[in-house]
Amino acid sequence: MTMISDQSPINFQDDLPDSTDVVVIGAGVAGISTAWFLTQMGVRVLVCDKGRVAGEQSSRNWGWVRQQGRDAAELPIMIDSIGLWESISREVGGDVGFTRQGIMYLAKNDSELAEYDKWLDIARPYQLDSRMLTASEINDQLGQTGSTQLWKGALFTPSDGRAEPFTAVPAMARNLQSKGVLIRENCAVRCLDIEAGRVAGVVTEHGRVNAPTVVCCGGAWSTLFLGNSGIELPQLTVRSTVARTEPTEEFFSGAATGADIAFRRRQDGGYTIAPGGINEHFISLDSFRFFFKFLPVLIENSRTIRLPLDADLIRRLLPTRHWSSEEVSPFEINRVLNPEPSRAGIDNMRRGLKKYVPALADVKFAEIWAGMIDVTPDVVPVMDEIDQCPGLFVATGFSGHGFGIGPGAGKVMATMIMGKDPQYDLSRFRFSRFSDGSKMVPGPGP
Repeated sequence: MTMISDQSPINFQDDLPDSTDVVVIGAGVAGISTAWFLTQMGVRVLVCDKGRVAGEQSSRNWGWVRQQGRDAAELPIMIDSIGLWESISREVGGDVGFTRQGIMYLAKNDSELAEYDKWLDIARPYQLDSRMLTASEINDQLGQTGSTQLWKGALFTPSDGRAEPFTAVPAMARNLQSKGVLIRENCAVRCLDIEAGRVAGVVTEHGRVNAPTVVCCGGAWSTLFLGNSGIELPQLTVRSTVARTEPTEEFFSGAATGADIAFRRRQDGGYTIAPGGINEHFISLDSFRFFFKFLPVLIENSRTIRLPLDADLIRRLLPTRHWSSEEVSPFEINRVLNPEPSRAGIDNMRRGLKKYVPALADVKFAEIWAGMIDVTPDVVPVMDEIDQCPGLFVATGFSGHGFGIGPGAGKVMATMIMGKDPQYDLSRFRFSRFSDGSKMVPGPGP
């Protein structure tokens, strides 16, 4: 089992139709989930991806399916989503790897404990099983001698789960394809086809497709894609480094994070490891364009966000060029974002395991990778129709929370596209919040 990249085999090569009801741009968890629920509603769907199904963040994330720590507006959708993971898993089979084994936020001090306890006020109306653990209860859960000295307490949600990013979304895509959904990898959508101010279809590198509705689920590429049509989306990307260990004896069946180390049990008998909430943003032109919108989240997360420079800085500072439907697009030049893992991140993981997770201190890493996370100024997604371009819907900016909420988000988008009531308050996720003077209030949680 290895990471998906542009070197992975092309498995989805359906012919492009002349027309369809909906074109979904991006075959990550948000795009595939949107197609999943549109198909249930009898809608004809084409999914196009410039690279591979789940080639970027949807296969490179931690694999957490969590209710815990969610923004108040996300939480009811996430509660629905975790139930959807169960039903999808039953339909798709074992490749999804979904199981409920609990998620734990470990606290070293009273300040962290207070923040976690505060979140319980958000969860209380939903009657979640989230609760605070004492140091001795943590010791019972993790089986670590001395953890009573390491941790003061923890927030724990037993009903939270995990799934396998390498396999889950591709398995969903295969199931969709068997139901007649058209999926085309290695097929970049160059630009929107707009007539009389509204969506009329898309132009791909392999030809035009007529469609009255288009959904942009482009993740880290969404700002670039939308910008080519004059739509400004304030979204930046951060790099996160992750590793998987070789199979090893189980000491904890769930997932946990604390003190800049995160780990969760894998279906293959190993553990997924990450340096907690540490992320790196490489400075670009967009960093300056959107600086003031992102200032609140930068201040709030100053301890966990790194701003490194590298030799590629000059190229990234150059203005983003616009292109026509006849030109080769940036999406054909770079099919899959495949950043180098952070050396510092790897070192942090090793130190964190030795100090906080002695059961994994000497386990070998079988694979190390990195992914680029799409982040909005308030760390919650955009799920909306774009007013200036009717027929264009956007689901992006999930800010590292997208894998778990993906099925719920897909259901929301499908319902919205069909003109039905999603039965959630979606005002926090509206696209216009970035331009209507709204204050950017970052959501909670790692």
